[in-house]
Amino acid sequence: MKRGLCQNRRYSEPMRAGSLAAVTIVAAVLGGGAALGIGKGAGWLGHGTRTVVVKAQTAAPAALPASATSKVAPIPGKGFDPERIFADRSPGVVTIFAYFGDPASQNTEISQGSGFVISRKGYVLTNSHVITNAGESNRVRAADHLYVEFADGNRAEASIVGWDLYDDVGLIRIQPSADALTPVPLGESASVAVGQPVAAIGSPLGNENSLAVGVVSAIHRSIDAITVRTYKVVDAIQTDAPITHGNSGGPLFDARGRVIGINAQIRSASGNGNDSGVGFSIPIDAAKRSVQQLIAKGHVTYAYVGITTDDMTPSIARAVGSNVDHGALVVDVKPGSPAAKAGLRGGNHEVNVLGIQNLVTGGDVIVAIDGIPVHRADDVVRVVSSSLKPNDVAVFTIVRDGHPKKVAVTLGERQLPTG
Repeated sequence: MKRGLCQNRRYSEPMRAGSLAAVTIVAAVLGGGAALGIGKGAGWLGHGTRTVVVKAQTAAPAALPASATSKVAPIPGKGFDPERIFADRSPGVVTIFAYFGDPASQNTEISQGSGFVISRKGYVLTNSHVITNAGESNRVRAADHLYVEFADGNRAEASIVGWDLYDDVGLIRIQPSADALTPVPLGESASVAVGQPVAAIGSPLGNENSLAVGVVSAIHRSIDAITVRTYKVVDAIQTDAPITHGNSGGPLFDARGRVIGINAQIRSASGNGNDSGVGFSIPIDAAKRSVQQLIAKGHVTYAYVGITTDDMTPSIARAVGSNVDHGALVVDVKPGSPAAKAGLRGGNHEVNVLGIQNLVTGGDVIVAIDGIPVHRADDVVRVVSSSLKPNDVAVFTIVRDGHPKKVAVTLGERQLPTG
């Protein structure tokens, strides 16, 4: 399958290796040390197993602790005023320098990205790949030293609170006395609409405090996670606002100056991420969930089912003779997983239909989880990731051999891949 051309499968959990042909449109990490010696460089789209990691469209955003909540009011008015957004919000946007080694050494790797202050208690939100070596090694390690540079050029040392590799969220903290902190308010990504204007502020190619404007060009995009190569992030916000290396971790603002996403990736025709391309942001609702857990316990947990799914559509249903025209077709069930223990069944034969090669059919079709309708494969993990926790018991409504059935699944905890 060629990404960006005809890919139409969605994988809900990492069970089966797939193929992804190399094409000229690729995704690059927006962080990385542009003109900073060795730098961390770009992280590219991985190949192989595909797992959708998503956030529910209907789930209420996580309630952040008071210490991580900005009380800044939205910008008034109904128009889009980039000059006003920049004037009001740029003091809260920072440049992050991550040193992997001794800052005094000429051989130390340096990564530069962006971030933004979310509270007067010193919390700064960014991407996990800005503050760790995620995407470069299965053994993720944090930067040895972190420095935050404000719009006025003042610098402060920062400590890492934690990170979430699945949603590429990083949280760091500086001493509140380090600078006159100017937090930015967080919005809600669930209400983002295609066509609405947006503004991105960050440090592209090391050019601190830069503004780019555009519109939301798509929502609910499925993009490869650059920090965990076998996973995907779904519900990413796509924008045509010009962003590039160094913008990673910076905010994407709506017209009211509220953060709706964390800029994370760009796809460009050349593949080097330095020319004009399509940008993608982690939805802020997903980031809020991460922040809530990082502050509470220093890490983020996700529920785990242990299945691979594909979309069931009316055309596929007609082609394979199914009486279910919408849902998530279970392709594979991982042995020993919660799904296997509950008795969910994967497919048993491959068919080639409608240009879709090697579609595995014959398995259960998931149509609801805890009463929440499942229309396609993405919906499975939207519910599991945003609404359920490890050890929860979820009731999966499935159709097996044309008959509805309810299956109770005791969820496990998602583990990072090894090797």
